[in-house]
Amino acid sequence: MADPFDGFDRVPLVGGVTPLQAAPRLSAELGAEVYLKRDDQSGLGLGGNKLRKLEFILGDAVASGCDTLVTFGAIQSNHARQSAAACARLGLDCHLVLTESVPRHDDLYNAGGNVLLDELFGATLWHAGSTEQGLQDAIGRLEQQLDRNGARARWTPAGGSEALGALGYVVSAHELSTQCEQLRIEPEAVFVASSTGGTQAGLICGSVPAPGAGAPGSGTRIEGMAVYQSVPATIDAVIRLRDEVGDLLGRDCSTMPSVLVDGSQFGEGYGIPTEASREAMSLFARTEGVVLDPVYTAKAAAGLIERCRSGEVGTRGPVVFVHTGGVPGLFAYGSDALPGERPGAPSPTAG
Repeated sequence: MADPFDGFDRVPLVGGVTPLQAAPRLSAELGAEVYLKRDDQSGLGLGGNKLRKLEFILGDAVASGCDTLVTFGAIQSNHARQSAAACARLGLDCHLVLTESVPRHDDLYNAGGNVLLDELFGATLWHAGSTEQGLQDAIGRLEQQLDRNGARARWTPAGGSEALGALGYVVSAHELSTQCEQLRIEPEAVFVASSTGGTQAGLICGSVPAPGAGAPGSGTRIEGMAVYQSVPATIDAVIRLRDEVGDLLGRDCSTMPSVLVDGSQFGEGYGIPTEASREAMSLFARTEGVVLDPVYTAKAAAGLIERCRSGEVGTRGPVVFVHTGGVPGLFAYGSDALPGERPGAPSPTAG
């Protein structure tokens, strides 16, 4: 059968198929059959979903003769950390433009977690502050340095959320389909954190049947949990990328049902934990020994937990939770990631 990804340049970063694991103790707590798609166990740089995107983005960069990657993210960006690790593997220079997108200013947040790893992997960090002008100033300084150095740079947006990057989650959807067939299950729903849109868009396009490619099943809903921006903005981002990926593959991905995004776990904003997300982190850890991150997977898991407990999902078939990684970010939050009262916990805004 034809490989739908023939013709796209790609570099190996994920390290093979990531596990699809039953979660029996979590399932017993929620009254629903839950499986975990462990993209946190992808192999490079402590793993995560962005490696799937970077296989295609950096494949294109290498094929185009680029020697540098430039990308964007919040200070504790998982995408930035995985980009830095992938560039280290491939011998590319990596420049990360980091914005203050989360109202935290303590030393642990500014220097620990993903930031520590960015530096360990040899990336150059450009701090852009919290304003559009600060971002444009940082980009201007970076462009001047790249020009002076004669760099051949490949630029990619935050989260690797461009059509080529989203192809990585078309691959994931096909991979998940095969695993479900092997386990003889057809999920009722797949839950995933939805931020800049590429992961959910890829999963949706991967669910559209195509010759030579599997799909999770026409009855499976791809449920995005908004964690970065409003529901309408998230839906717009997913639809745009869905259609762009469809164009790349010669496939009409708009034939899928409406894009599903749930904003119930957004809380006070991006990167700000909620009591529900803290409880989700604790429940996953205490039942399955699985660690979530405070920004993405904990809020997505909180949505899954609420929907299972209410009986909205899990009554007609299993539920799959896509663990997109991000665990290093946990160590930038310290005790603020724990549920309940935290006497003596540092203030997020401490200098």
